Amino acid sequence: MKIGIVCPYAYDVPGGVQFHVRDQARELRRRGHEVSVFAPVETEYSEDGFVNAGKTFAIPYNGSVARLAFGPRVAARTRQWVTTSDFDILHVHEPATPSVSLIALQHARCPVVGTFHVAIERSLLYTLGKPVVQSVKEKLSAQIAVSSEARRTLLRYQGGDAVIIPNGVDFSAFAEANPRATWSDSEQSPVFCFLGRLDEPRKGLAILVKAIPLVLARFGQARFLIAGPGSASRARADLEPYGENVQFLGPLSEQDKLSLFKSATAYVAPQTGGESFGIVLVEAMAGGCLVVASSIPAFEAVLEQGSLGEIFISEDENSLAEKLLAVCENRQQAAHLARRGHENAKRYDWSAVTDQVLEVYWRCLGGSEQNPPG
Repeated sequence: MKIGIVCPYAYDVPGGVQFHVRDQARELRRRGHEVSVFAPVETEYSEDGFVNAGKTFAIPYNGSVARLAFGPRVAARTRQWVTTSDFDILHVHEPATPSVSLIALQHARCPVVGTFHVAIERSLLYTLGKPVVQSVKEKLSAQIAVSSEARRTLLRYQGGDAVIIPNGVDFSAFAEANPRATWSDSEQSPVFCFLGRLDEPRKGLAILVKAIPLVLARFGQARFLIAGPGSASRARADLEPYGENVQFLGPLSEQDKLSLFKSATAYVAPQTGGESFGIVLVEAMAGGCLVVASSIPAFEAVLEQGSLGEIFISEDENSLAEKLLAVCENRQQAAHLARRGHENAKRYDWSAVTDQVLEVYWRCLGGSEQNPPG
């Protein structure tokens, strides 16, 4: 099958949608399909099957910054890619985003699958863009939402139902990663890690910063590893008195991320909102790391209301500290919960997720994967 996949965000900037598109394309190619990925980039970027849509502009969006491409040259380039590639199926991520996704949808000449990632309570951008999207939305042969929260947002702003197919992970890469001795926990010293954009408020680092002194006051052997891009000067100043108990690692490579989750006792996810799924939770679980997450709906769904990890009251540093202390004081229970999470993460492996995506493709083409059309 010849498949075109569109990512609206800068492909060379780390992000959940970008990683989703990259990994999905790799798995489809592994199965013998011909895949072309079309996306904008910030720098010179090259990868087999990748087509550059152009440069991007930074747009504040959903508590973060989205780097989108638009304008006459981008539109012309997108139209040419869509109309000359002779795809069997076109898979557009975030088709409501005013970037290359929406342009590709407008010019599609084959069945189109749209995947919706965003979970948001209020969006002026979505509200203003609704008439434009509705004018071309009939071109979507099928709609996928990555979570119930993403589906709720879709229903609220665009209408039409969607099948839920979650984000995927390379389970074996995380499960078989090598721990790093300097990051590893011990029976006396549990290690808690945070990974996210440090200066983005909704990632919740400020909540963790307030909880750390409460934990160390009662369990002084605990260690905290804080990773991700950003200066976080206020957080660094507030945590400086705790010396080697707190370490800032800076941005991590993919290999470092694998090692971090394989080494730490627990991953702390204190996000305050704006998350539709929480793929990093599944990555941590796949690495065998216990997840301690805030009580936002997307995280509660991934952790099955606390049966696969610990959940604390969102934006409450005291609640977070109590959960972390419980891990410190009952390592056996923490390990048991981590094992449950690890086993459950297998269902998010790209092999299983791609089976579901292909089933949607085949239905759009008038058959099934077991009985494909033609």
